[in-house]
Amino acid sequence: MKRTCLLLLAGGAILATAALAQAQFGGSPPPPGIAEGQGAGFTKGHYAALDVLPDWGGAWFLNRGGARPQPALKGRYLSDWETWRAEVAANNGVEKRNRSNCAPPGMPRIMQLAQYPYEFIFSPGRVTINQEAWMQTRTIWTDGRKHPPLDELDPTYMGYSVGHWEGHTLVVDTIGILDMLPFANGALHSDKFHLTERIHLSPDDPDTLVNQMVMEDPDALAETFTVTATYRRDRYGVLYEFQCSENNRNPVNMDGETLFE
Repeated sequence: MKRTCLLLLAGGAILATAALAQAQFGGSPPPPGIAEGQGAGFTKGHYAALDVLPDWGGAWFLNRGGARPQPALKGRYLSDWETWRAEVAANNGVEKRNRSNCAPPGMPRIMQLAQYPYEFIFSPGRVTINQEAWMQTRTIWTDGRKHPPLDELDPTYMGYSVGHWEGHTLVVDTIGILDMLPFANGALHSDKFHLTERIHLSPDDPDTLVNQMVMEDPDALAETFTVTATYRRDRYGVLYEFQCSENNRNPVNMDGETLFE
């Protein structure tokens, strides 16, 4: 009798878990700004419209050159950066990190990696950016949705990106980026960090892609910070597999901090 009851309880728990999973993963409501039955989840019949978009085919490599600008920080973000700079100088240029060396840099720095290419995939309601570095995938929603309220977002490495096309320029608005990730050399930001990108082909060279990144943060920045990245096209280039954790030998101390070797 006891065994039968346990089996019934276990069976009930499994059914409850399945119902919860169905509610969570099979019954999500439309995102803000999207009506029922619309959005990126309904792609059939919408592919022909992609023909009017610009040609971004192939793999794209960041153009090297020039020193990276330093943002005008303020308040505790400025003092934290000065402390970081002093610690790095005292440690022979080696940075003490708050995460594994196999963790990706996140936005916006992952869009500024010189040695690893990118590819852009257009589909109805979204632009997908595949990045060779750390095998990252970034989604830019172009189906008309709005950002969820900031206090309802779980901060992530890529943040939450919504975009729209202005002619042949993709305008991308991103919030919700983890505030533990530096957005420039040693510079951290608050949870109010806001990134706007304008991505387009160069009018002088169809094999050059331009990404103007404008960053705002009322808590961390004294003024708007702008970085422009350009990429060169390899029409037949491919992305290779990037598996960092297989060779991750960075020890971690009791506080979860990555140690030096």
